[in-house]
Amino acid sequence: MRITLDNPASAPQPLSPYYSQVARVEHPDGSALLFLSGQIAEGATLAEQSRAVFKTIAALLKAHGATLADVINIRTYLTDITRLDEYGTVRGEFLTGTPPTSMTFEVPRLFRPEALIEVEVVAVAPATG
Repeated sequence: MRITLDNPASAPQPLSPYYSQVARVEHPDGSALLFLSGQIAEGATLAEQSRAVFKTIAALLKAHGATLADVINIRTYLTDITRLDEYGTVRGEFLTGTPPTSMTFEVPRLFRPEALIEVEVVAVAPATG
């Protein structure tokens, strides 16, 4: 098993130099588990931020040979849990297959004061050979 920490050049770069965007845990068969750091995004509304977060997640997964269809676990942090349906609508635009395992939390604030949402995922990258 090999572990690689990565900030793919083809995806948005981290907001701080103190973490990596992706931890890739490779298995002997060539497949890998991808652990993505929590993602926040700019936007005036929860829907705008949610869409931008999923676009960043998709770019990070693509850089490692995976897609949003390969997500097996998602954790969402909302600053207002009463807006869960609004987030769920956007999430449904991006995660269209069988839903992954999931946890959603309400938090008083996030890394940046303007952030309304943060999402982290675990995905499986299929073997490439």
